[in-house]
Amino acid sequence: MDADRLNSPSTSAIILEILSHQLHFSQDPNSKHLGTTVWDSSVVFAKFLERNCRKGRFCPTKLKGKRVIELGAGCGVAGFGMALLGCDVISTDQVEVLPLLMKNIQRNTSRVMQTNPDSASFGSIQVMELDWGNQEHIKTVDPPFDYIIGTDVVYAEYLLEPLLKTIISLSGPRTTILLGYEIRSTTVHEQMLRMWKNNFDVKTIPKGKMDSKYQHASIQLFMMGLKPGLGSSENTAQLSDGKSSEVRAEGSDASEENGESSSEVEEVEDTGSTAINEDSQPIVAPNNEKLSDWEARRYGSMAARLLRDVKIT
Repeated sequence: MDADRLNSPSTSAIILEILSHQLHFSQDPNSKHLGTTVWDSSVVFAKFLERNCRKGRFCPTKLKGKRVIELGAGCGVAGFGMALLGCDVISTDQVEVLPLLMKNIQRNTSRVMQTNPDSASFGSIQVMELDWGNQEHIKTVDPPFDYIIGTDVVYAEYLLEPLLKTIISLSGPRTTILLGYEIRSTTVHEQMLRMWKNNFDVKTIPKGKMDSKYQHASIQLFMMGLKPGLGSSENTAQLSDGKSSEVRAEGSDASEENGESSSEVEEVEDTGSTAINEDSQPIVAPNNEKLSDWEARRYGSMAARLLRDVKIT
């Protein structure tokens, strides 16, 4: 993406209030790359961090200095949320997305520093190229990481295997993996869960732990940790489609890092394998009240889904 396109009329800005900071994220939905759009699961992820940052594992005192890598960062919303809590973040994506990602990181870092120049809670965030499965790129970012995060990185079947292998190559035995995405395909969703459960202890984050407004039935957040024996680029991902072992309901090595007790970790649920029909969860504005920005975004998502298979002749 060249500089001229970054300043073209097709580039718009999304304004988000995250952790008391008003942030501006440029996007370009009309580009040829999915990574130049602010997807809703990244907003749900950032607001989840905000909702849970007062105590437990996501408070700034616990996250300060933790190394985080964001996969498929796109416009950078999720990674910037982690940086606001004190993490040292590497936001990664394909080279075509990096100019827009860099613009968003630089603009919002500047806004945070100008608003609160003495902020001790802000960590750091940098942008790097990482193509999934590229061992040179993986080696350059210097794994393992404390946290691996990603939002809306699961949308096509052919991406599942390289994503899985990349996550394993970036992980260590104490790495926590946080992924959020919107269910768009039951087939992809179920295959993804099979592959993940063969390699990770997989837990879904309950809706009650999310922001009461910024959530939706079709958007799920997952917390995962490697099963024993996996981790580092020298290990081979177990890509069997067989049934996984039982997922532990609470606690794991990854969720008890640095001596955290299970009581400090958000309660999580075993994840199911059935996609949720978004059309069965309508958003209704009572008494013709004006829709919020979030409600308008969800209506737009529903409309896009309904029109996806419509052909005009």
